[in-house]
Amino acid sequence: MNKEKITSIIDFYLKKFVEVNGNTLPNKIEAEMADPNQNQDEEWRIWFPIASKVTDNEIKEFENRLGCEFPEDYKIFLKHKHFYELYILEASFFKHPVNSWKESLGEMIFHENLKDDLIEKGYIPFANWSDWGLLCFDSNRNKEDNNYPIVLWDHEKADEVEDVFNDFYNLISEDDIENEQPL
Repeated sequence: MNKEKITSIIDFYLKKFVEVNGNTLPNKIEAEMADPNQNQDEEWRIWFPIASKVTDNEIKEFENRLGCEFPEDYKIFLKHKHFYELYILEASFFKHPVNSWKESLGEMIFHENLKDDLIEKGYIPFANWSDWGLLCFDSNRNKEDNNYPIVLWDHEKADEVEDVFNDFYNLISEDDIENEQPL
């Protein structure tokens, strides 16, 4: 099973982000994720990744709203850590705050401007890719095990997608050798 590998990779990148003090944002941070020692008057707020509180039932409710199931590896991802920012390769994953992850993810997936270009065509966005566009699960393929290929939707070529990774695990583990991340 990929669970231990997936959680190890996520922890590696989140730890790296915190070590370079990348975990600050100029907006409200949920109390469970906020640095309790930070001066409350400071504009930029420090946040820390925390253990996920996402349940299987919550994921199932979200999938019902979406009309398809997430890949198992992505469910592991959702149930591992809450964060505001996570970068792996050129992927900037949609924020995953502790008390509002469904709303946050829903805003990105069901964004009115993307509905016709993506959701209606079976592409489920989950991360930004550099400044090119969005990484999406192609739910039209591998329906039997929901291990969808990852496609890149370029906002400048809205009618096209490009295959970029075989699946979610392939995306997050692509850079492991280069970063000496243990598999």
